[in-house]
Amino acid sequence: MIKKPLHNFHIPVMGLAYTIDSPIRVAQYGISSVVSIIDDEIIEKMKNFYSTKFNLNYTSISTRVEDYRAKRITAYLDMLDDIVNEKFEAFKEEISKNKTALMNFVEMLPGTSEVKTGLQNFLTQKEGITLSIKGFIEKHLSPGNIDVNIMTKVDKDNFKNHQQLPVIYNDAHASLRGFAKSRLSSSMVLSAGMNPRLYSYIEEFDDFYPDENGNIKKKIILKVSDFRSAMIQGNFLAKKGLWVSEYRIESGLNCGGHAFATEGLLLGPILEEFKHKKHELVESSHLLMIKALEQKGKCTVTKPLDMKITVQGGVGTAEEHEFLLNTYHVDSVGWGSPFLLVPEATSVDQETRKLLLESKEKDFYISHLSPLGVPFNTVKGSSNEMIRHQKQAKNRFGSSCPKKLLALSKEYSPEGICTASKKYQDLKLEELRAEKNTISPEAYSKKKEKITEKACLCVGLVNSAYLENGLEIKGEKQGVVICPGPNLAYFDKEISLSEMVKHIYGKANVISHKSRPNIFINELKMYIDYLKNEIEEWRGNFTTGQIKKWKVFKENLLQGIDYYENLLQKTDFFKKDLNIKCHLQHSKILISKIEIPEK
Repeated sequence: MIKKPLHNFHIPVMGLAYTIDSPIRVAQYGISSVVSIIDDEIIEKMKNFYSTKFNLNYTSISTRVEDYRAKRITAYLDMLDDIVNEKFEAFKEEISKNKTALMNFVEMLPGTSEVKTGLQNFLTQKEGITLSIKGFIEKHLSPGNIDVNIMTKVDKDNFKNHQQLPVIYNDAHASLRGFAKSRLSSSMVLSAGMNPRLYSYIEEFDDFYPDENGNIKKKIILKVSDFRSAMIQGNFLAKKGLWVSEYRIESGLNCGGHAFATEGLLLGPILEEFKHKKHELVESSHLLMIKALEQKGKCTVTKPLDMKITVQGGVGTAEEHEFLLNTYHVDSVGWGSPFLLVPEATSVDQETRKLLLESKEKDFYISHLSPLGVPFNTVKGSSNEMIRHQKQAKNRFGSSCPKKLLALSKEYSPEGICTASKKYQDLKLEELRAEKNTISPEAYSKKKEKITEKACLCVGLVNSAYLENGLEIKGEKQGVVICPGPNLAYFDKEISLSEMVKHIYGKANVISHKSRPNIFINELKMYIDYLKNEIEEWRGNFTTGQIKKWKVFKENLLQGIDYYENLLQKTDFFKKDLNIKCHLQHSKILISKIEIPEK
């Protein structure tokens, strides 16, 4: 029997290691979370750490072992499964015998939960109910999912003795294989856009196909930013007999980590389109999938399989949470950045957590730190930022690049080089010095900043987990890179797991800021600023295609405002924010003042 999820929220992946061990921390309470599996080094270190802590028999896997990257990932995921199941069994035993523990757990469940109602009935009964409650728990409770994330762009070619290895040893391919060979029954979240070669590799593993009962052991989740992208990617996979079990819609800008902006399409209208066109996704994928399954001689399914629609990015109140669930019929809402302030849930060192709870709106910004060349959400004052500035003051630039996960530029070497590396930046700065006398000082300074602002994410995004767990950090001092969404500006204190969950379900309030803008208004403001900044950055160097894109962007923003104004008439959701109509009208004025250049 497939048990229903206990919660209608999930914890998305954050960075390379902020959720690296979140399942161990929260899965026993039925909370699902997502682990990044692209960096096998931090995975191996965490595996050894927890293997020792829980007296497990997991041995180290050396880089000299063939296919070590995939094998490390498989071993870590299997270990997570062991620990989560052990903790879940202990938790079930505790709440079946301890009424206080049971009461605390019941308080963490959503008000609409049938499981909550059933457990509350046991609380009102007298002693002697251990056997009956144990039966109820066995029937209805299950741990949260140990889901994994693969950023599809991080798929570097790998070499041995300067000879390129087969494609299956690329970073993302090895990560996929590591998950596929694990014993987990969970989901793989694919983010950062379509990678046809990687998607095709999924065909090689039976666990991604439905069995004779229509059950899929390893499900596929696609993180998308609009309906068109979902349809294209879903059909591509369906033609291979693969089913997308969930489309995870994320705000293009009001999110943590890399920001993949849409062309002005706002979250509300995007969700509305998914609500009305979900049947198209289901029907299209089903027809293509059964045809492919028949051709492959695999088990076919007569009816379309379950397909979930979830959303994440910028949600901060119980009212917003409920609105997203009820208005757009989504199955779950992702709460990411606020959990960085929950020590029981995420791996964040004390110094970085202190920075996050003290940072204000002005401190959160979209940067150009990422070597991927994709805008990257971060916060001012991180230890990585300070270390980079100290080095630059001594005329030293770039990182030693020990991991090379983002060594994707082939500009200077067929084996790839990272744009945040010392090697790359030294070469670029040498080229820039050669043209110093031919450009203005302002242009020279701007070009230099563009070269040297890149940060080593491979190290910076895992150091917090090392620090929090007391693990040794070797190599060049890099500090911590943190990638929260701008919504975190309105959370300013350390929060217990119980408090955070109660906040999500409207039983408590952990936000002290009364001026926090509505989730949709906040995203709208970010998109207006994004358009203005992009036009400014391209000024004097734009193309006809770019002009056309900006015009579409601007029109989409205006249509989004029209949608929200219509929504005002249909729902009570905006009533608490009496100024929302003014915000929308003011946004229209701001957009009208944005001048799109003409060629």
